[in-house]
Amino acid sequence: METKAVIGALAALAQGTRLDVFRLLVQVGPEGMAATKIAEQLDAPSSSLSFHLKELTHAGLIVPRQDGRFIIYAANFDTMNSLISFLTESCCGGNPCSPILQRECITDSIPS
Repeated sequence: METKAVIGALAALAQGTRLDVFRLLVQVGPEGMAATKIAEQLDAPSSSLSFHLKELTHAGLIVPRQDGRFIIYAANFDTMNSLISFLTESCCGGNPCSPILQRECITDSIPS
């Protein structure tokens, strides 16, 4: 994932409603959810929700699809996984971060 795309994704998630929407869609899974149901679930006004959905779509974090008269939004798991991989790419010096290594990583980086 390119740095510019990472910055865009993180910027999109750096707002409370958008973060809530994304987390909800991750929980729902690949089948996604209609915008009206997202608004109900999060008790968000439809007018502002459409703006947030547009921002998440533009960042590549969610994908809309038409289903009859509804637009269904689903988390883009490829983008999410790419973002996580980018952020953890050099974690623990490139070694897998098992719980034991995570503690060693943290301990090694703390000055005595």
